[in-house]
Amino acid sequence: MAHERSKTHSAASQPRQDRHLRDHTHDTYGLRGKLSDPSACRTCGASYHEGRWTWRPAPVDAFQTTCPACRRAEDGQPAGLVTLEGPFLKEHRAEIEGLIRNLEEREKAEHPLKRVLSIEPRDDGAVEVATSDVHLARGIGRALHDAYQGEVDYGFTEIENLCRVHWRR
Repeated sequence: MAHERSKTHSAASQPRQDRHLRDHTHDTYGLRGKLSDPSACRTCGASYHEGRWTWRPAPVDAFQTTCPACRRAEDGQPAGLVTLEGPFLKEHRAEIEGLIRNLEEREKAEHPLKRVLSIEPRDDGAVEVATSDVHLARGIGRALHDAYQGEVDYGFTEIENLCRVHWRR
């Protein structure tokens, strides 16, 4: 659907295509309304307070729930998939996995929903990293490229609400 720009209204009031796309994107693992405040994840211990998840201890009487990251892990439904390939991977796999775990640790310390769900080797020699957050998947791709160069491709499928990152060297 094309929109014509108005000559009498500011750019901020103009319709934007990305706003229309966002309206149609639905994350099954996102919040389905307001959580009781405070709430606590019965699986990982993260607490929900004033609209965000943190690692601060929740009060004893906090509403018990399961956070979106733990639900994704339980269901085996990542938000991001990072595929690693190439001869460089075979030679430096432990170092690369260390970089990924260090990045996860830094991100997760501030944002409890950003987690690596698994790092699994594939039969073809590639490694697949599943994440609970699309931004963490993109961050892993950027970190690998910054540290080791190579080629990195990013993709997002709205239907699956899944970020795919492919790094090879």
